[in-house]
Amino acid sequence: VNMDLNTIIEQMKTGEQDTALTALQGYNKEMNQCFTFNREEKQDRECLGELVLGFLKRKLQPSCQLACLETVRILSRDKDCLDPFISHSAMSTLARYACIAEAFSPSDNPDQEVIVEALKSICNILLHSERGQVSLLMTRVYALSVQVHFFDLRLTFLLTALRIDIRAQLAQALHGISLLGNQLEAILGLCWPDTLETARAGLDDVPPEKLPPLSRQQTELAVEILKILFNITFDTNRHNVDEEEAAGYRHLAAILRHCLISHTDSEERTEEFHCHTVNLLGNLPLPCLDVLLMPKVQQASIEYMGLNMDAVNKLLEFMEKRLDRGHKLKDTLLPSLNLLTESARIHRETRKFLRSKVLPPLRDVKIRPEVGSTLRNKLVRLMTHIDTDVKDCAAEFLYVLCKESVSRFIKYTGYGNAAGLLAARGLLRGGRDSGIYSEDEDSETEEYREAKDHINPITGVVEEEQPNPMEGMTEEQKEYEAMKLVNMFDKLSRTNVIQPMQLTMDGKMREMSPKDLHKMTHNPLFQSEDPANSGGEDEAYWFSKNSE
Repeated sequence: VNMDLNTIIEQMKTGEQDTALTALQGYNKEMNQCFTFNREEKQDRECLGELVLGFLKRKLQPSCQLACLETVRILSRDKDCLDPFISHSAMSTLARYACIAEAFSPSDNPDQEVIVEALKSICNILLHSERGQVSLLMTRVYALSVQVHFFDLRLTFLLTALRIDIRAQLAQALHGISLLGNQLEAILGLCWPDTLETARAGLDDVPPEKLPPLSRQQTELAVEILKILFNITFDTNRHNVDEEEAAGYRHLAAILRHCLISHTDSEERTEEFHCHTVNLLGNLPLPCLDVLLMPKVQQASIEYMGLNMDAVNKLLEFMEKRLDRGHKLKDTLLPSLNLLTESARIHRETRKFLRSKVLPPLRDVKIRPEVGSTLRNKLVRLMTHIDTDVKDCAAEFLYVLCKESVSRFIKYTGYGNAAGLLAARGLLRGGRDSGIYSEDEDSETEEYREAKDHINPITGVVEEEQPNPMEGMTEEQKEYEAMKLVNMFDKLSRTNVIQPMQLTMDGKMREMSPKDLHKMTHNPLFQSEDPANSGGEDEAYWFSKNSE
């Protein structure tokens, strides 16, 4: 291959277009699928790159332009061989062929293949080189409203992913949210039959489930725009936006609602499309999410409290599908679960609808909350997940659906499963967080009401009565067993197997010292069986140091 590369270099040095074209076409064909390169040939590849760029600065026939740019695309895959391409002169040349140079006129280069090859090369360079990012001016965004190419968008995505300053420039100075939102609207072919209500142009009366699938090209372009919008809205203040910004975000939310209820030409592409839609919705200011509920209720709509819940139901189905898959839950599940949590926290109707789906009135009180195949069972199981972020997010969602009421939360999850969130919030003694919720009562089924007094609050279910292990013991024997238990805990604590904790009067947990344990063994309240003596002091708990 080294010999061939030297031969190609010699043929390029002749300066003849036909000779160069033949040489480069052979090289491109052989290396088209090559993504790893021989380090010993680095110098030769750089030499070839410089020669190709020299050709590109000349007036070339279209076939030679294309061959040169294909070679640049292949060579720019090697992050250690970018020197010929990252100078201002080289990037300007590539930008001219990609139609993103400021002085470029569309009539200069109408060949679409040439434009796309140049854009691919620029994407490779931007991905690997900070100098290349600095060299390229962000002028293509002005042309997005005229003509959209997939690699134009990929280029913009890379720039906004790699450069925070460009994110801000596109979002603010270039009005990127409005510009890209309009592009997304055009790609999807939307019209606006009513304020903040979208439909497919020419298909106004077609229900969402009967809309034709989006084409592959539509989906790919839309996904790139969603990714760019995610980047430039990433630092959005989700609570405080002015009136003008809110109007722009609400307009975008209406388009995203249409994305949620649309499908593509394949299940895999539909899931990817919905994934990027959910990610972007998670960046929008929370008050703007009420747009998801605004469309009129149609005949086939899911109606709840007089509102159209199609979009919220799609979000719930998407979340459950990710949950069932169980793969990389932190990355795949949390965006949709967080979005549902925040939507439920701020919108009463959304919360009530989600609660009806996730936490319907309890009937079977003999099955533990984490056992079974309902969505409630699956989420309760997540509350003891090994990943802290996953278990916290699942617990937070259920807690919000319970209107942040400790007693209601324990009712649906069991105290054992709920303890992590309650301990973190200092609510182990009960109470309620400061969320703003209506005062409607929790509905109880007849089955639950009858079994209520027999439910074990730790497990959340009715359990068979267990024999009293202390039955028949004398007071001395009971005291002996109690001391024996405390001494065992003391030993495990000293060997760092467990950490004794104490629940203080304000509902917070604090570590217990050996001195605290010693005081406990001599505290008559600890030895008393009188319930009246057990309410005023701090209570002790033991947690394994090897588990969450």
